[in-house]
Amino acid sequence: MSIFTYDVDADGVAVLSWDQPGTSMNVMTIEGFEEFESLFDKAMADDAVKGVVVTSAKKDFAGGMDLKVLAQIRDKAGENPAQALFDFTMNGHRILRKLERNKMDPKTNKGGKPVAWASPGTSAGIGTEVALACHRRFVADNPKARIGLPEIMIGLFPGAGGTTRVTRMMGLMPAAPILLEGKMLAPAKAKAAGLIDEVVPADELLARARAWVLEAKDADIVKPWDQKGYKMPGGTPYHPAGFMTFVGASAMVHGKTQGVYPAAKAMLSAIYEGAMVPFDTALKIEARWFTSVLMNPSSSAMIRSLFVNKTALEKGAVRPDVGDEAVTKVGVLGAGMMGAGIAHVAALAGIEVVLIDQEQAAADKGKAHSEELLDKGIGRKKVTPEKKAQVLARITATTDHAALQGCDLVVEAVFEDPGVKADVTAKAEAQIPDTAIFATNTSTLPITELAKASQRPEQFIGIHFFSPVDRMMLVEIIKGKQSGDRAVAKALDFVRQIRKTPIVVNDARFFYANRCIIPYINEGVAMLAEGVEPALIENAAKQMGMPLGPLQLNDETSIDLGVKIAKATKAAMGDAYPESAAKADEVLFKLFDLGRLGRKANAGYYEYDDKGKRTGLWLGLREHWPAAGDQPDLTRVQHRLILAQVLEAVRALEDGVLEDIREGDVGAILGWGFMPWSGGPFSWLDIIGAQRALELCEELSELGPRFEAPALLREMAAKGDTFYGRFAAAQAA
Repeated sequence: MSIFTYDVDADGVAVLSWDQPGTSMNVMTIEGFEEFESLFDKAMADDAVKGVVVTSAKKDFAGGMDLKVLAQIRDKAGENPAQALFDFTMNGHRILRKLERNKMDPKTNKGGKPVAWASPGTSAGIGTEVALACHRRFVADNPKARIGLPEIMIGLFPGAGGTTRVTRMMGLMPAAPILLEGKMLAPAKAKAAGLIDEVVPADELLARARAWVLEAKDADIVKPWDQKGYKMPGGTPYHPAGFMTFVGASAMVHGKTQGVYPAAKAMLSAIYEGAMVPFDTALKIEARWFTSVLMNPSSSAMIRSLFVNKTALEKGAVRPDVGDEAVTKVGVLGAGMMGAGIAHVAALAGIEVVLIDQEQAAADKGKAHSEELLDKGIGRKKVTPEKKAQVLARITATTDHAALQGCDLVVEAVFEDPGVKADVTAKAEAQIPDTAIFATNTSTLPITELAKASQRPEQFIGIHFFSPVDRMMLVEIIKGKQSGDRAVAKALDFVRQIRKTPIVVNDARFFYANRCIIPYINEGVAMLAEGVEPALIENAAKQMGMPLGPLQLNDETSIDLGVKIAKATKAAMGDAYPESAAKADEVLFKLFDLGRLGRKANAGYYEYDDKGKRTGLWLGLREHWPAAGDQPDLTRVQHRLILAQVLEAVRALEDGVLEDIREGDVGAILGWGFMPWSGGPFSWLDIIGAQRALELCEELSELGPRFEAPALLREMAAKGDTFYGRFAAAQAA
């Protein structure tokens, strides 16, 4: 079955149209590249063809390379995967260079055939790199279209010439947002940046591209770097202006990545080295650095977790085999920040929402939260006034539980108190259909216990949203002991509708995410109590790739919430309450008594200005917890912070709370920002090896049982197993 169609019109313009079978978005495969080259060669060999238009038969141009192809090449290459990946990359360069130069005389730069790129919508990755090799780039004036090179977001960089071409087109500084930040630009902004040439009405796209092909002269199709006397915009590394740019870029990359993301460093190296040599040599340098990144276990882990596994979970990899459970009307109980956020994302997804609170003023305030978010969207030109009106019209703010009639899903988001939750459960179930699913949003309370207030525990489930709901992508679905398949399917379908990523876990204290987050915070706070410099704790966390240090994270989640959780946990666990948690509680309770409740009070571990911006660590920390004379080295602090999370993730798998390591990795990255470069806790363990993990546990063993290696980890080390080697194939099946 063809991937591209080929048609030559009466004027001699060949149209190569990409239409990959069985997908809503084109993605490049080995077969696709081969077919594309074959058809392009056909156009070049036909004297009747005056030029080529490359376009798509779908609503968008392309979503990039099929990343599974890269894994297959590596896996099939035997003892020399690096050579196979390099050869594959260089073959891509050869094809796109053919597109760029085609039949031009190498000395005169004459005789080539013009190639235009005509994109009806979004183009990312290899799709945009194809565009960059074309001689003129047209994009339809499509408000949903985005053009860019987002590879850096999943641990890669543009390796099909995108890195070299973009920097030679515009210089390093203007290229930085496109390459180093992976920004996807609307058509008008892509044109302003110089990434594309023309934005045209959608119904004129092909006509305008064809017309340009027929009018193009020899000079119009010669790339700047193929012209005599070409100079790189902004200067090369040893040009006075370029030198300062490259020094600044190096500092910026290291500042943003803390040196733990290999793709960013490799891309900057490819740009730096490539800027000092001829274009074709620069492509070879780019291919070498790209191969280096592909061979780095960090990049492989990021691709697997943030692309392959995340996509699989969003498409229902763990969904029970029951019929469609799409939500048409949802009731949200509680119009506080959490309930208001849930109502907003549901209404934004086109779902009718009933938002209920005890007081009408509170319900109205909850709806107003959605209005505020929509107004911000209008200010950023991402939302229209018409869209705002449509979304707000879907939200009914009321105190009347009778409005819940007809809801097929209810999400309760009231105060974290079992009695309060039981009361609203009973009131809601008196109104909703017998077939409706009831979900409780909670971060700590056991779902099985809360389900006792329900008349239909098999239709009762936990849905744990993370705050702020509109920005956090993870949703944790918790199965109680009696939760049925329909309840799980309904929750998963709802999460898909609101465009978030779900993980499904079994009921246990703190579920999965908080089970790992709390030990991370506690370890950092316990070190503070021991006299470890707070700046050392925070920077150690950031330099291992955590977005927030444990002290800052505690400020963000609020000190009083931490106190509440600590008291409830201690009451439930009694003598089994961990010693490290007790040490952290000393700090937590002292801050609480001092009224330093975190960001919301503009005072916590950090100081804040009147606008809520952090101004630095609170100097009073040294007064209450003096710094020890002998400070631990950076690596030991990092190992404590990492293992506090990772060992808890392994125990969650061992205890059956986690059923799928893919959910463990994706949930860790999206839920609390666990070292994205590592691919997640299980990927990190596979990178360092189970035996090395055991050695780290032994090094920290004197600190207490929290660093005792779980039996599963010991077994893996004894057998030489990896987590993905043992669990992934069965779970994927």
